[in-house]
Amino acid sequence: MNIKYPALLFACTLASNAMALTVVTDPDNPAGYVIARADIEASEAAKTSDPMYAIWSKALETAPNAVVEAIQPGLASNPANVIRAEKVFPESDWHFLTQMATHEYTYTRFLRAIGKFPAFCGDYTDGRDADAICKKSIITAFAHFAQETGGHIAVDNESDNPLGLEEWQQALVHVREMGWEEGQPGYTTGCGQDDWQNRRWPCAENQGYFGRGAKQLSYHFNYGMFSEVMFDGDATVLLNNPGLVADSWLNLASAIWFFMTPQAPKPAMIHVIDRTWVPSQLEKDHGIGYGFGTTINIINGGIECGEHNKDKGQPKNRIAYWEGLSGFFQIPVEADELNTCWQQTPYGSIRLDDAPDVLLTNWEGDWTYHADRPEGVSFECKLVAYQTAYSALVPGDYEKCVTNFYDSHANWPAVRIVTELPPTDGPGVPPEDGNYKAWLATSVYNKGDRVTHQGADYEANWWTQGDEPGLSEAWTLLPTPVL
Repeated sequence: MNIKYPALLFACTLASNAMALTVVTDPDNPAGYVIARADIEASEAAKTSDPMYAIWSKALETAPNAVVEAIQPGLASNPANVIRAEKVFPESDWHFLTQMATHEYTYTRFLRAIGKFPAFCGDYTDGRDADAICKKSIITAFAHFAQETGGHIAVDNESDNPLGLEEWQQALVHVREMGWEEGQPGYTTGCGQDDWQNRRWPCAENQGYFGRGAKQLSYHFNYGMFSEVMFDGDATVLLNNPGLVADSWLNLASAIWFFMTPQAPKPAMIHVIDRTWVPSQLEKDHGIGYGFGTTINIINGGIECGEHNKDKGQPKNRIAYWEGLSGFFQIPVEADELNTCWQQTPYGSIRLDDAPDVLLTNWEGDWTYHADRPEGVSFECKLVAYQTAYSALVPGDYEKCVTNFYDSHANWPAVRIVTELPPTDGPGVPPEDGNYKAWLATSVYNKGDRVTHQGADYEANWWTQGDEPGLSEAWTLLPTPVL
């Protein structure tokens, strides 16, 4: 087949996932193509039809910052999820767990971090106990805070721990990674490279992306992603001002964001706790199910989970903090919930992208070859189990993937998405000496299309344009009908 790239318009109608996609030569770029937005939206919808995608997206909805920054303890005007958090975890509980904490963490900032994500401590309409889930979520978060930013001082160390605080009472001691301070460049691995990560999340000069906040957010791509969620899609706010993750309510919002965000194939921690997530058979086969142990696997499974890490200090600390907190606050633990993850395979060691019942959340260019499409390109994106430039949970990212917005797909053709396609060549007119419309060199034909040329009838074997019937293997001569 001889594929050409003329300045003339041509169209290709193709089937994918039981839907049609029309690809048209771009009138402004003869080497590029145009696709209707309606087709792209239908393609995305077909790939994300599982109800869990809607649940994930709902969990990541955010309140405007103007609303968040008006939150104060005790206000009747606080959002409903904040009022619930105040009820199940009042300011007295906060002070009980933060007597060793640094001053940058406050109860007001904690409530604002929760208020940014209405689904955290949100409502359930199916009979689940929203108050109990809210309290369990907060206590789970504190167990991890105690490991990530805790004091880790023995209760009998009177000189460093004069109050005799349990280690699970020592969360949020650090707001910046130890050894780092503002104005100190660092953690800039990958900055300045000519790749999609830098095109989407460009590093700012002389900024350091070291660990900050309750979750110790690190590296420019994480600051960029978090900034997009906090500031209406603007990655540059925190890339230019990473110190905000230490010195504002973002120091706790960064942890809640991580809590609510699935890193497919890993689920979001919130959905492990409230049991919205259902483990796949492959996950079960690798010991992964409900319980605090799975939240460890989500956070740091590669280092802390698996039998070889059974006696390692980090997971043992987390488990001890969870057991101390859950016992003190009387958090019920179901019979099928495990606190440990030594019996689990770390997520990074499982090929979950091949499991049919695992949902994925990142878009990548689909390189499946299609003989009936221009240049054999699919003009579609597929879901994959690794980080890419495009998320299935971010509105508009599928279109950006198809158009290769961040140039992440090498050798992908230029694609534009438009509301209405430009006109294409007509398919020809019926000749007097044949049964089908006449073949035109400028028209595009798909497999199965039939034409008449020089008095004979032909059927297309694949997508073709400019390949003359009778002279090209793209066509099969049809037998002359018997009269």
